[in-house]
Amino acid sequence: EGAFVVVTDTNAENAHKVAADIVASGGSAIAIPADISSESACTDLIAQAFELRGQIDILVNNAGIMRRGNILDISVDDWNDLFAVNINAMFHLCRAALPHMIAGGGGAIVNTASQWGLHPAPNCIGYNVTKAAVASFSQNLARDYAPHNVRVNAVCPGEIHTPMLEAGAKRSGRTIADLDALVPFGRVGRPDEVAALVAFLASEEAAFMCGSLVEITGAQPVA
Repeated sequence: EGAFVVVTDTNAENAHKVAADIVASGGSAIAIPADISSESACTDLIAQAFELRGQIDILVNNAGIMRRGNILDISVDDWNDLFAVNINAMFHLCRAALPHMIAGGGGAIVNTASQWGLHPAPNCIGYNVTKAAVASFSQNLARDYAPHNVRVNAVCPGEIHTPMLEAGAKRSGRTIADLDALVPFGRVGRPDEVAALVAFLASEEAAFMCGSLVEITGAQPVA
């Protein structure tokens, strides 16, 4: 929709593919691979993005990992990894981007939380807690920076057909069709449906939305 997009991923091939797809569809994009579990990588990424255009208007925090387990069987390494990627990376990226947004007169931040952060699923304590933290972080940031014309919102997806969902289904001996049957809407969601919601929240059409946690679940309850 007219934005110059900087795509990042720990996997350089994936980052370049997404950027190439955006360009092929008529958009403008560049890939800057980075391991955003590192504070310095987050700071460098925002600095490089700012140098490209001299402004940062939109930040979408979509990186996330899943590790299952209750408090007695989740490993400390998995717990720390969940916080490093799902929470700390978002913190460092927002911290680096906000001064540029404020100096530019405002901006929009969209964070990816989860339905499970609002309605916890069993045996996923680390993931649930980090996604609940994303939701709280988003609302806190919204309250603090709305006076600077920076809007912060979060999307809270349910089951979306991604490689993460496929891997989780396989581990539990289920198929995507099995998961489709659990959703009142009759199917799991598509990534492009979540992307459309993110684009809306980042756009001027959502100019009065700030501090919202928007669920996109197909009416699916958490079992």
